[in-house]
Amino acid sequence: MKTWFITGASRGAGALYVKEALDRGDNVVATARDPQTITEKFGERPNLLAVMLDVTNEEQARDAVRQAVERFGRIDVLINNAGFGVLGAVEEISGAEVEAVYRTNVFGLLSVTRAALPQLRHQGSGHIINISAIVGYKSLFGWAVYASTKFAVEGISEGLAMEVKPLGIKVTIVEPGFFRTDFLDGHSLAVCPTIIEDYAETTGAMRRTAVSLNHHQPGDPARMAKALLKIVDDPNPPLRMPFGSDTVATIEEKNAFVAEELKKWRTLAISTDFVKSVPA
Repeated sequence: MKTWFITGASRGAGALYVKEALDRGDNVVATARDPQTITEKFGERPNLLAVMLDVTNEEQARDAVRQAVERFGRIDVLINNAGFGVLGAVEEISGAEVEAVYRTNVFGLLSVTRAALPQLRHQGSGHIINISAIVGYKSLFGWAVYASTKFAVEGISEGLAMEVKPLGIKVTIVEPGFFRTDFLDGHSLAVCPTIIEDYAETTGAMRRTAVSLNHHQPGDPARMAKALLKIVDDPNPPLRMPFGSDTVATIEEKNAFVAEELKKWRTLAISTDFVKSVPA
C-alpha cells in the first residue's frame, strides 16, 4: 500500500489520479483550495484525507504535509499536479498575468516539493512526479509564457532528480499532450484579454483552435491515469514520460530539428573554445 499526496486533486486529471489510487486501496492525501469538493466527489473514506492547500502558500504546504504524515505515517508518491494555463502572445500578456501563472506552476510546485522533501529524506524513499506538458518540451505560439513555466518545471525536475537519487528518491516528469479534460475551459485556462491584430495568424489562430479543440482532444485522461500507475509501481521509472501520440510526435520532431541544426552550425559552435597550443 502506497500513500499518495496529490495537488490540484478536485477535478480534471488530478481527480482521476485520486480515483485510481483509491480504487486499488492506496492511501490518498488529496489537496485543493476547497477540500469539500474532494469529499463531495469521493465521499468519506478511511484511506482518503482531503486537505486545504493553495500551493502558493508555503505555510499551508508544510501544514498539509504534516497532516499527511500524522494520518498515514509517510508519503510515497508526490504528484505536483496543480497548475493552470495562459493563452496569448508574449507581447499581449501583462506582467501580472505572467507572475500569476509562475506563482502556481513554478513557485507552487517548489513550495510543495520543499515541504515534502524532509519526510522523503527521512524515509529514504519516495517518488516525485511533476506534471509538465507537451509545450514543456517544445514551445508553441500562443503558449510561450505557459510553456516557459513548464520548461522551468522540467529544468527543476532534471536537476532535482540528480540531487535526490543518492537519497533513494525518484523523480519523473510527466508530459501530457492534449487530453480531454477541462484544461481548455475557463477553470484551468486564462485567455489573455488583450488582442493585438498583428498576431492574428499565429496567436489569434491558436485562440480559435483552443475553442474548437475543447472537449475534442485526442487523449483519454482515464487511460492516462491508469498508465500512471505503471510508472508509480516500476522500480526504475523514467525521468521523462510523455503521454499521448501528439507528445511523442512533438518530441521526435524537435529532436530531429535540434540534431539537424546542430549539425549545420557545429563548426561555428565549437570554434569559440580557446585554441589549444601545439607542443613545440
